[in-house]
Amino acid sequence: MYSLLRYGRRSLVLHKGLNLGFVVQKESAFLSSYSSSANAPGGKSRDSRKGKNFTVSYLVTSLGLSKTLAESISKKVNFMDKTNPDSVLSLFRSHGFIDSQISFIITDYPELLMVDAKNSLGPKLNSLKSRGASSSELTQIISTVPRILGKKSISVYYDSVKDIIVADQSSNYEFPQGHQGNKIRNVSALRGLGMPQRLLLPLLVSKSQPVCGKENFDASLKKVVEMGFDPTTSKFVLALRMLYQMSEKTIEEKVEVYRSVGFSVDDVWEIFKKTPSVLKVSKKKILNSFETFLGLGYSRAEFLMVVKRYPPCIEYSLESIKRKSEFLVKKMNWPLSSLVLHPQVFGYSMEKRIIQRCNVLKALLSKGLLKKGSELPSVSSVLSCTDEIFIHRYVTKHNELVPVLMAIFNEGRSAP
Repeated sequence: MYSLLRYGRRSLVLHKGLNLGFVVQKESAFLSSYSSSANAPGGKSRDSRKGKNFTVSYLVTSLGLSKTLAESISKKVNFMDKTNPDSVLSLFRSHGFIDSQISFIITDYPELLMVDAKNSLGPKLNSLKSRGASSSELTQIISTVPRILGKKSISVYYDSVKDIIVADQSSNYEFPQGHQGNKIRNVSALRGLGMPQRLLLPLLVSKSQPVCGKENFDASLKKVVEMGFDPTTSKFVLALRMLYQMSEKTIEEKVEVYRSVGFSVDDVWEIFKKTPSVLKVSKKKILNSFETFLGLGYSRAEFLMVVKRYPPCIEYSLESIKRKSEFLVKKMNWPLSSLVLHPQVFGYSMEKRIIQRCNVLKALLSKGLLKKGSELPSVSSVLSCTDEIFIHRYVTKHNELVPVLMAIFNEGRSAP
């Protein structure tokens, strides 16, 4: 049996009492009506500055925030009128939230200041109270995890957070039986490892694997932790899901497939640490990918190097790999070795990056404007840089050709 636990040791501590106040980056359609003067179509920079200045002043005056914190928040939302923010703060106060709780809520989730208090926010709070939530429970849970107010199924999130808070506050808490008990226990364990709210919230309402399991969850979590995955990243969740869903036998069989094309066991787990989803790639896809690269002229060693450097390429369509490789090698005359050194190029859009940039390069070559002694610059210097850097390197320094080169660069880039 192949050992999964060979990449360092970290103790697995499942403890309670940690804060749920982490940062979330993605919100639901709850904020779809959000708008600000800074983001309005045709809005002028002067209006944006006024909005930011007004926002900073409002946050300092109304919530007692420091100017530094208020300026940070103004980068996310800003407004030039206090009507809506005032209605939001008044709504919270009417539901029993104290100023320190409101300050935390707005600091963690400032977009709430732009929400319609009467038609969007109010009904959510009222629905929770109608289900029996007391004022103290409501204020505690919302101020602990403000971002559940941005979720469509708020009652489900609310109940899950409530259960976890109860478990945290009781030293002799007994987890209920079944999925909900396992979920509370497992999410508490992930919180104990420092997993942020943006990753926990989806797990709180999950009715599927892995957080509803028990023994298999513990074993999978232990493996992921001992492999050294960072629990603050989505890669940790993906690795946990991959190991949870696959039996030891299935994992061993998948490792054997990778070994059959030349990877060592250590290679497989190093690749897994970079891109956990490689474990779900089918045997047929792995073998076909290997044959495709060999058919394009790559050696076995070069194929192994490509995948080890950039594991996602094993998941790309064979047609995409073939098309990009043939274009860059046969039409642009870069050697295969350059793609082996920079396999990230297989992940770039053919239509919106590769073709346009290569056409700019062809135009420069046709006029002899590239440096002598090097017909082509490196693949990475052309394809791996940002648009701004590319334009600086290959467009703006050729003053008389800028309009023509920019036209080539932009051709087809606006296409869907």
